[in-house]
Amino acid sequence: MPNVSDIQIARNVIRIEREALERLESSIDSSIEKVVELILDTDRHVIVAGVGKSGHIGQKIAASLASTGTPSFFLHPTEASHGDLGMVVPGSVVIAISYSGESRELVDLLRYCRGNNVPVIGITRASDSTLGRHSDVSLLLPNVNEACPNGLAPTSSTTMSLALGDALTVVLMERRGFSREDFGFRHPGGKLGRTLQTAADYVADQHDKFPSVLSSIGLEDVISAISEGRKGCVAVVDGEGKLVGMVTDGDVRRAMLNKNLSGDAASIMTPSPRTVEPDERMSAVIKRLTEHRISNAFVVEDGRPIGIVDMKDLLAEGYI
Repeated sequence: MPNVSDIQIARNVIRIEREALERLESSIDSSIEKVVELILDTDRHVIVAGVGKSGHIGQKIAASLASTGTPSFFLHPTEASHGDLGMVVPGSVVIAISYSGESRELVDLLRYCRGNNVPVIGITRASDSTLGRHSDVSLLLPNVNEACPNGLAPTSSTTMSLALGDALTVVLMERRGFSREDFGFRHPGGKLGRTLQTAADYVADQHDKFPSVLSSIGLEDVISAISEGRKGCVAVVDGEGKLVGMVTDGDVRRAMLNKNLSGDAASIMTPSPRTVEPDERMSAVIKRLTEHRISNAFVVEDGRPIGIVDMKDLLAEGYI
């Protein structure tokens, strides 16, 4: 059983940080609007800088901005002092983070920005600090107690910086009209990005040829094609390669029960099966197949099947 005091300590940390966030919420003023306009006005990168824990927060903020429509990258102030200041070009905007505002490592970067007319957005608690004085706009953090029992380890301060970065990111998303589709295009490896693919994109990545047979082919060959295709179905096409039907495992079983095994594919197929258009989003395809309890459907272009969407494959590939 956990020690009760451990639970109390943990809850106290969360309470202290929650109270810090509440003070941060109340402190938000028109400075955020000035920062947003500054960033929207640039056609260059937003460069985020910070050292220590503030640096880790800065990396997250830069990543969030970059993935939501605001080109951004993180610059370590120490590396900046050793040549990476060349990354800070006129027209850029720098976001510098330091709760105290007195991080020595930021000084060279701040001086460089001032000498090259690069605007600085400071995230700090002290407007009269080195960072505060060198900032064109300051997003001031409330002066709060750290949740650390020694009042030293960055806890409440980094939580506030992270939340403020998220707030700025979301405001910029709203101002840019950044959509789910925009987000998905920047996250092609994630589930959302995959579901925002078109069906044509999806089948273009398929390596296995989808199973198909001519409508005149015998049932023995139909069964072989279904087995070899491993999709539980086969497309039935005419002499011009156009889809005229589909034969599933269920169709074959029903033919066997009815002792109807002497015909051809056309005799047992489901004519005019449900199909998928090439430009349909995979999210819409998955929704439609799920609602109609369809295991698979062929993607059809100009009447001809070009691939297959199989629910088992989608599950295995992380689409569902």
